[in-house]
Amino acid sequence: MATIPLTRGGPDDGANFEYQWTGDFLQAHLLSDIGKKRKQNEDSCILCAPDDKKLEQERGILFAVADGMGGVSGGEFASRLALQAIVERYYTGTQTGIPQRLALAVTAANQRIYEEAENHPEYHGMGTTVSIVVIHGENAYLAQVGDSRVYLLRSGKQPLVQLTEDHSIVAEQVRNGYLSEKEAQNHSLKNLITRAVGTREAVKVDLFCLKLQENDALLICSDGLSKMVRNEDIIEGLKMKSPQAGARILVGRALEAGGTDNITAAVIRVTDEPPKTDLHEGATPISLAGGGFLSRLKKLFS
Repeated sequence: MATIPLTRGGPDDGANFEYQWTGDFLQAHLLSDIGKKRKQNEDSCILCAPDDKKLEQERGILFAVADGMGGVSGGEFASRLALQAIVERYYTGTQTGIPQRLALAVTAANQRIYEEAENHPEYHGMGTTVSIVVIHGENAYLAQVGDSRVYLLRSGKQPLVQLTEDHSIVAEQVRNGYLSEKEAQNHSLKNLITRAVGTREAVKVDLFCLKLQENDALLICSDGLSKMVRNEDIIEGLKMKSPQAGARILVGRALEAGGTDNITAAVIRVTDEPPKTDLHEGATPISLAGGGFLSRLKKLFS
């Protein structure tokens, strides 16, 4: 059984958290801010980069953001517990492909949170969103539940692409043509999600995969950022050569816009040509070539 590699994540005290990391072909910066209106930070973020090169070559490097719900104590506990359970299950689980391993890891987190809520009345109804990116050489694998998001800016150029779908009532109405993007921005139900980790006995996980290139920039963020920051500002942040500068710009923009929610960003930059790796089956490929976007990804932000 594999051992759990060195992990950095937070916040641990319900306040703020910041961590910078550099790998062989990646740089990343994690930043979480309590915001201006909340008394407690219910977001969590994590980076898991194996020191063991064999383990990294087998399972990759994991980044994730979670946005908890269920009251101050429940939300904070749910998001932190989810990421801990995901890392533990992903790196010590059975030898399956990366997408299947991610799905099993999220399922394990769902079970842990659901059981805690069942056994402790003070945690009743708690849950969390989860957005995960595992980078395995030139291939990135995404797992998604809820309305936190993953964005891609390819080689510092527009358009900005939202790689994940929000699991929310308003997002579903936009996808089905009942609401416009503009109407959705101020809709009274915009914060009501339809899928979360830990709120039910079972959870459905969206799984995607993407081929990375040198100079690609990825953003994993909670809705405290995505609902407060314009796409133009996200592009500005992801164009920064330093992930630290990019993360601070993005969180700063959310604070300038009011900081009404907790704000978390994980900015990842591909700084060198990623090593070639075999593609693991089990995830929906995201194609960005020649306008051949998947029908669900026909959103170009310029």
